[in-house]
This record gives sequence, C-alpha cells and structure tokens, in this order.
Amino acid sequence: MNITTNGRTTVSISNLFPAIIETNQNPHSPNPLLQINGILEYVQDYRTRVKAFYFEVLLSQYRCPKCGGSLYMADQSECSCVCGHRFDPTLAFQVSPCCMKTLTRKTFHYACSGCHKIVPSRFIFDERLFDAEYFREMMQDSRRRAMVKKEEVRKLLAESRSGALTIMDEPQFDSIPELFKDLDLFIQNNAYQLSDGAFDFKSGFDMTPYRTQTLSLLSQSPIRFSSISPIPGDNRLDKVRRFITLIFMDNDREVNIQQHGNDLLIWRRQDEAYAEG
Repeated sequence: MNITTNGRTTVSISNLFPAIIETNQNPHSPNPLLQINGILEYVQDYRTRVKAFYFEVLLSQYRCPKCGGSLYMADQSECSCVCGHRFDPTLAFQVSPCCMKTLTRKTFHYACSGCHKIVPSRFIFDERLFDAEYFREMMQDSRRRAMVKKEEVRKLLAESRSGALTIMDEPQFDSIPELFKDLDLFIQNNAYQLSDGAFDFKSGFDMTPYRTQTLSLLSQSPIRFSSISPIPGDNRLDKVRRFITLIFMDNDREVNIQQHGNDLLIWRRQDEAYAEG
C-alpha cells in the first residue's frame, strides 16, 4: 500500500513499518495492535536519543563563559558546565537574525531585544518554553493579593462593629422619672396566657413559702424535684413557681441544681459563701 502526499511524493507503508506488514501477511502472527505499545516505546526512545545527540552537537560549538569548559543540557532552556555554572544558552549565545541583537525571554517565547519580534530558540527541542520563575512569581503574587483582600475584609468587619460600652458610674434608676411606673404599666398591658391555667402577672408571687419548704427538706443527700409535695392550690402553677424559686436559690448559692433525666436533683450547698450567709 502506498500513500501520496501533496500529489507528488509517494511513500510505501511497507518501508515505514515492515514489521507490521510482515505480521499482517502471516495469519499465524499475533494481532498487530498488540505491538503498538512496543512501537510507541521505540519511537519515544528514538526521540530521546535524537534529542541528546542534537544538543551534544549544538553545544559542542560553545564553551562555558566562566571556565571555558564543555557544556551539556541540564534542563529545558538551561545548560550546565562541569564547574557547576548553570545558565540559559539562548540568552547567552543566540542573537536575532533580524537585528543581530541578543534575545529577551518572555513568558512563552524569546524575542529580539531590538524590534521585539518572536525568535525561535535553537536550544529548545520540540518543546514549548515554560518560564517556571514567571509562574512562581505569579503564584506568589496571587497569594499576596488574596492575603491583602482577606486583611481588608477583616478590617472592614472590625470597623463595622459598635464601639465598647464603658460604664463609669453605677446606673441610677431614679435619674429616669417614673421609670418603674412605666415598667409596671408595660407589664400589666402585655400579660399573656400560658395555657388553660392563667398565669396572671398582676397576681402576687411570694417565693418565701417555697424557699422555706425546700430548705426544710434538704439534708446531706440530694432530693428529686418531683418528690417535693406541692403547696395546696394549682399543682401546675406550683411547679412553675417552685422552679423559679430554685433558680433564684441557685443564683444565691443556697442550693445546687442538676439535670437528672426528666427530673432535677437538688442539694444544699456547703460552700464558704453559704456558711457565711
């Protein structure tokens, strides 16, 4: 089988891949598709050897600017000498054909330092220029801008907060005329119903009986809230008032309260503050 390119040149497939053609002609040979990986490996190895030979011939024309020693390619767009000196051979040895001036390195290519036209580098073999230093600087700049933006947001949020309220003197309720009268009126006008049992804010609530009863029942061992007998009257309202009393007693350091399932454990405080009281 022959392939004609551009209408003029004829290339024989058997000349390019004789092993595949021979395999196809032999029905007992393995599938040629299984040999593709071997061909690709051969091509890659051939390309590596051609590249090394190309740079060896090219760099044989130059010497190290520092010691005059021989050079070899150490990395993309970077050669090295036995003395340890590493540099870009394109910038060191190549000049532009347009102006005969040195080249400058851009992000993805080299350019003439005179007219700024793009100039292909002779020291890059079938590759695209990758400026690692440029992308390193871009990443650092991106992180820096992100940190600056984060700091600006933090300052903006800090400035939006209200200032600290410093109270130098003890509040004097008497300085506001009829404050307590207005508060009483507000509470009386906004009394609400808890449920069928009316919790009337206008009715008096004296915690003394509940406090006295609780303290009389306390000893060294805790007692359960549910075990305290209600004071005659509304049992539900009695629990509400007894619980409120316990909250105040705990705040006054007379008792300790601890959740115990759906119940409460109550015991007398024995600390120094209570003893003094």
